[in-house]
Amino acid sequence: MEFADIDLNKLYTYADYLKWQFDERVELIKGKIYKMSPSPSMNHQIIADDILTYINVF
Repeated sequence: MEFADIDLNKLYTYADYLKWQFDERVELIKGKIYKMSPSPSMNHQIIADDILTYINVF
């Protein structure tokens, strides 16, 4: 089953969620399925960490 095969207007249960094996990361919120945002890249995480370090030192 592909994500494109899912009816986005239907409400799903946690049992349905456990059966899915999509390539995309998905989440179930109040019965609705959503594609998850991709996680930030390693470069993004390094830059964010550097900025937070500078703020904490200040």
